[in-house]
This record gives sequence, structure tokens and C-alpha cells, in this order.
Amino acid sequence: MFTKETYVQRRAQLKKTIGSGVLLFLGNDEQGLNYEDNTFRYRQDSTFLYYFGLSFAGLSAIIDIDEDKEIIFGDELTIDHIVWMGTQPTLHEKASAVGISETRPFADIVSYLHKVVQMGQTIHYLPPYRAEHKLKLMDWLGVPPARQEGSVPFIRAVVAQRNYKSAEEIVEIEKACDVTADMHITAMKVLRPGMYEYEVVAEMSRIAEMNNCELSFATIATINGQTLHNHYHGNEVKPGDLFLIDAGAELPSGYCGDMSSTVPADKTFTSRQRAVYEIQNAMHLEAVKALCPGIPYMKVYELSAQVMVEGLKELGLMKGNAEDAVREGAHALFYPHGLGHMMGLDVHDMENLGELWVGYDGQPKSTQFGRKSQRLAIPLEPGFVFTVEPGIYFIPELIDLWKGEKKFADFINYDKVEEYRDFGGIRNEEDYLVTETGARRLGKKIPLTPEEVEALR
Repeated sequence: MFTKETYVQRRAQLKKTIGSGVLLFLGNDEQGLNYEDNTFRYRQDSTFLYYFGLSFAGLSAIIDIDEDKEIIFGDELTIDHIVWMGTQPTLHEKASAVGISETRPFADIVSYLHKVVQMGQTIHYLPPYRAEHKLKLMDWLGVPPARQEGSVPFIRAVVAQRNYKSAEEIVEIEKACDVTADMHITAMKVLRPGMYEYEVVAEMSRIAEMNNCELSFATIATINGQTLHNHYHGNEVKPGDLFLIDAGAELPSGYCGDMSSTVPADKTFTSRQRAVYEIQNAMHLEAVKALCPGIPYMKVYELSAQVMVEGLKELGLMKGNAEDAVREGAHALFYPHGLGHMMGLDVHDMENLGELWVGYDGQPKSTQFGRKSQRLAIPLEPGFVFTVEPGIYFIPELIDLWKGEKKFADFINYDKVEEYRDFGGIRNEEDYLVTETGARRLGKKIPLTPEEVEALR
């Protein structure tokens, strides 16, 4: 938690932005893994954390702007809880630590909301992403799940605050990035042919836990890097494989890191691996060079894609004008995802509020394959924290589909592409903060160039 003043100021700004009505914050409950008492790791809702700072299950909160009230609803621990969980501060003590003086039993939230409805006040809530939230909104407000879209003014007000990271937030994010970098560096050092993917994952998890961190998302560590989100870890690493890692640490405060790296199973890259890796590296470095206040991140994405097309033309995989290829979407055979996303309390920051608002400021997204996966498009501003993660992939099923349809034949040399169908994938990722004059990387540097990677092998 930050100081009490941080949360008081955040709530005051939110109230000023929205102006009137009642703001409903749904905290997260415990979730049973295979029975009620055997729970998944607990994670509080990030917006609840941002405004109330309490990472405890069974809480919800209300900010009644019209009545000038801020209330946390929850139940005090019973002796049974204390026997199993130990002595803890009272709910009132927890609430006081974040500047909330009024607490009420959890069941009282229903009568409070019913009174609000009777008085004709507007109730604002955010889009629910958990079944428990949807059931509560249906029970408390009578809104069926199909209509629980959330309040746009509430969404936009939250985004307007959380998009801009404060100095104390940057300190936390950088700590998470440092641990994340150590996870990747450790994996690069230990990886050898004959290991299983899960052995590498275990080493990265050890680093996270040694630093009192959780994982910010399920680790990707695979010899099948052409599968963008591959969470299977049962393959044996063989000589000649490329090993793609995408992993991050999350601090107890909830702030995250997110980095990717691609490593040869052997001590050096093969000539073919190195040639493609150099292209991906150029994509990354040119994207980073372009980062500055005011540039739309969609433009940086397009730049990275054009760099890739030019590089793949040199290998004989693509042809034609690079700008035309990117505009029409031919690049997405090799680059089917976006360049990056916001990062903070969520590894994809505020994704539950909708990319339309977080990354596009309400403007419509493209429906073009590849480009539609770009999560951040708006002009960059000081205080934004986001990832830079271009990639190059050879996905056999996608190659077969496009080749069969003769898709983008003016830009893609399918006969040459066939020679690479077993290549896998390459992705490298760093986390950046936009400053007044440019941008800076957050966290320790992880090896990026082929020479830097091979030096650790």
C-alpha cells in the first residue's frame, strides 16, 4: 500500500471528474480451485486496489458523490477466521489506513443500493469480468449479465487516471521489471538441450518467489514459439531449437513486469536463426528509437512491421513495397499480433475496461487480421507505461491457409516460406515509460542482440 494520502487524492480526483452519482466498486472474492476451501491464489480487483489499496477478499465499496460518503462494506473476522488465519487488523483499521472512516457489514450494501435507486441517483459500475461480479450486479441492481456493460463515464474517468503512472507507481513497476529481468537472465543461463521446458519454468518461478513476487501471468516458455500464448511446458529441448520465453513478476502491491526473450538451445544461433533474429531485433530497436510524446503507438507498430517486411524481402520471403504490404495486411502472416500494451496494476493494464477506451480513446479498432490485435494505438503521453514486443513467427496452419487462398501473392513468396515452416517464432519484449523528452526502459536490461544472448550461453 501507498500512503493514505495517495488513495484520498485518487478518490477525490475521481469524484471531481464524474461529478455526481454513486460509484460501485466490486472487490474480488476467493475462488475455489476444486472445492471451496482449496482456493486459487487470491488477487484483488486492480481498480479496487488503485482507489482503496486493500488486498483482502470479501470487500466492496461505494463512493456516493452526492452524499459525500465513502464506505467500505465487509465483515469482521470471526474467531474461526482468526484460528485459521491468525490475528489481523479489524476492517475499520484496514479502512482507516487508506482514509476511509466508515465501514458497514457486507450485507448492508444491498439496502444502500436499493435506497439509491429509489432516490433516482445514477449508479456507476465497471464492466464485470468474474462470474461473482455478474451475479452480484444481477442480485443487487436487477441487471441481467447480458446488459452489464458498465458505465462509460466511470470507465473513462478510471482510464484517465490509471493511464498516467505517478512517481511512486513507477518505483513499484521498476521493482517488478527488475525481478522480471532476473527471471529471463536466469532462464538464458540455465537452458540446455536435454532439459524439459518445465525445468526452465521452475528456475524462473524460483527467482520470482525468492523476491516475494508472484507471476504476473502464466509463463510462456516453449520450443514452439510460433504458438503465441503457449502454456504447455512438457517438451524436451533439442539441439537446434529456439526457446521463446514470455514471463513477468508481480509485486505484493500488484504492480507488474512483462518481458520476452528468445534463446537458442545451443550456445549460438544457427545462421538461419540469426538472420531472422536480426530482423526482429531491428524491428524492436527502430520501435524504441521512435518512442516520444505525441507519436501514435499505431504508427510505431506500422514502423516495426515495415522494418520486418524489408528484412524478409532480403531473405526472399516477401516482395513488393513494404508500406503497401503493411497497409494491406500481408505482414501479418509473420507478425499476427500487436506491438504492445499498457502495463501497471494489470499486465495488460485495464484490459477489463476495454481496449476501445484504454488504447483507442473510444475510436473504432481495425478489423484487419494482425492489426486488430494492436492493443494500444493512441498518441503516447508522459506517464504512459507499456510494452514493446514485436515478433516474427512461422505458423504452419496459417501458412497453409493463406497459401491455399493465394492471399497476398503480390507480397509473399510462398515457395520460400515453405522452407521456414518448422522455424518456430521469435519475440523480444521490454517495458518503457514515456517521459517529457522521450522514453526510458524500465528495469534491468535483458540481453537483446544476438551477441548479448550468446554471451550468456
